[in-house]
Amino acid sequence: MPTYQQCLQALILSQWLSNCYQPINVYRYDSQQETIYIQAGEEDNIALIIPPDGEWRFV
Repeated sequence: MPTYQQCLQALILSQWLSNCYQPINVYRYDSQQETIYIQAGEEDNIALIIPPDGEWRFV
């Protein structure tokens, strides 16, 4: 299960992408690595990883 910090950060980032009119193409929780992966953008040029501590980064 995602942590509270991951859920909150995923919500914030999803809203930010939506506000910038960027489509979210992939949204996945990897239970083995315990990370959330978001791939977005018209050409899939935005990729984000959210680890359990909620400190997201570009990939």
